[in-house]
Amino acid sequence: MSEQFAKLSFEFFPPKDDAGLTKLLDTAKQLAGYGPEFFSVTFGAGGSTQQRTLDTVKAVMEATNIPTAPHISCIGSTKVRILDMLKTYQEAGINRLVALRGDIPSGMVDYGEFAYANELVEFIREQAGDHFHLSVAGYPEYHPQANSPLDDLSHFMHKCKAGANQAITQYFYNPDAYFYFVDSCRENGVETPIVPGIMPITNYKQLARFSDMCKAEIPRWIRERLAYYDSKDDRVSLREFGEQVITLQCETLLNNGAPGLHFYTLNKADAIDHVLQNLMLSSIQPKLPPEDDNP
Repeated sequence: MSEQFAKLSFEFFPPKDDAGLTKLLDTAKQLAGYGPEFFSVTFGAGGSTQQRTLDTVKAVMEATNIPTAPHISCIGSTKVRILDMLKTYQEAGINRLVALRGDIPSGMVDYGEFAYANELVEFIREQAGDHFHLSVAGYPEYHPQANSPLDDLSHFMHKCKAGANQAITQYFYNPDAYFYFVDSCRENGVETPIVPGIMPITNYKQLARFSDMCKAEIPRWIRERLAYYDSKDDRVSLREFGEQVITLQCETLLNNGAPGLHFYTLNKADAIDHVLQNLMLSSIQPKLPPEDDNP
């Protein structure tokens, strides 16, 4: 495999307590061995985990020396609040962000000063210039709240043209959807790198619930087999089949031009570790700081 296959990133969520943080840092250290470009840490609806997100980012960077990007969402927020967050992140030595509209909290009436993620991207560029490397979201199977696939493509193009450095997709299990999405962007003049999001398969009921909620399709041939293993409580076969499916998906994506892989870890490393070993990436070394020549 060529070096382009080493372009990896991994997403975490902020743990709720110290025990969860300890486990997360162990996961981050394990995955740091693959030399990822960055880690990212999610941001709760309406900014509900803002402080925990920042604390988690700092802890992960300190433990691994890997650049770590907080998610930043704009729904229900104000320009003053977003600017305050940008300054806080700059002061913390953070130079990557994942810029999102964010999920609309139940019962929210006032959407704040930003309606769409492209407005957030534009604001960040106006206020911070090129300080931040900005990732935005993409939806190969199109956003569940979009009026149409064409509307969704248009919104995505606006985000890219507003100043995004790259896009990270929602997870999917049909590579053709990703390739069609990328081709559609290229045909419309959008050259922003589009990194496929990868969700490991370890728990059928949880995956089915997530996928039904966010409208991510699980192809029937995958879903039926996972349901069968789950019905028999055959955790070993389910895990092995999930690893085979994800390995094949990653090989297909990388061999056909995907610029890298972004894994949704759910704060666990083992399933991803097995996939990456299957992809023969396990020899990649972490990006360590230069040695201090001073005695």
